[in-house]
Amino acid sequence: MTLALIADDEPNLARHLQGELARLWPELRFTPPARNGLEAAERIAALRPELAFLDIQMPGLTGLEVAQGIEGATRVVFVTAYDQYAVQAFDQCAFDYLLKPVKTERLARTVDKLRAALAAPPDDAALAAVLQRLLPTPAVAERLRWVRASSGELMHQIPVDEVLFFRADDKYTCVQTAAGEHLIRTPIVELAAQLDPQRFVQVHRSTLINLDHLAGTRSDEASRLYLRIRGYASELPVSRAYVQLFKAM
Repeated sequence: MTLALIADDEPNLARHLQGELARLWPELRFTPPARNGLEAAERIAALRPELAFLDIQMPGLTGLEVAQGIEGATRVVFVTAYDQYAVQAFDQCAFDYLLKPVKTERLARTVDKLRAALAAPPDDAALAAVLQRLLPTPAVAERLRWVRASSGELMHQIPVDEVLFFRADDKYTCVQTAAGEHLIRTPIVELAAQLDPQRFVQVHRSTLINLDHLAGTRSDEASRLYLRIRGYASELPVSRAYVQLFKAM
């Protein structure tokens, strides 16, 4: 049984897409539809559907950000009203897109591609390439050497050399060092633009790691990749979009 998730903040469009897919692919089964990016990310992580039809512009997380955080083998089809530049970018990659309003004949071609693709492993390199091109790139600022972070009522001046990783956590970003956890309000996307890209790399939509503290990697039975960090007891998951960074390790 092939399981699919549809994420769109416009319920009528989600129902229409599900109805058309059910007609073209009667064996397809569906999760409850997601009304925003956060719901989509949670359901993909919990239910691990084979397919996800993601609207690009959703509240909470965009479809691009949801795709950036996928850790399993879910294949992504973007449903988008983007301009021609984005359509050309999608066309050059191994996964698909649908333009709104979705046309039946175009959807039928997508269904044919998906049926054929399910027999092959997902192309993580193509996913990473297109996300890098389409996600917004902030202006590069002077490289950070220190961050001012709070722990309880105290403020700490932390050298970035000592940071094991940064991880987004609700309204804050966690700054993890070997000594403990601290909080800042700077979003991950802004930190990525200010840190040295040779040392700090994104491994998940919510996580930036310091390669200087990387101890090794581990793959589980489902081929999901995890990182071991010196000075930190738990492992960090790597989403599909970033697995290629660690293929040689």
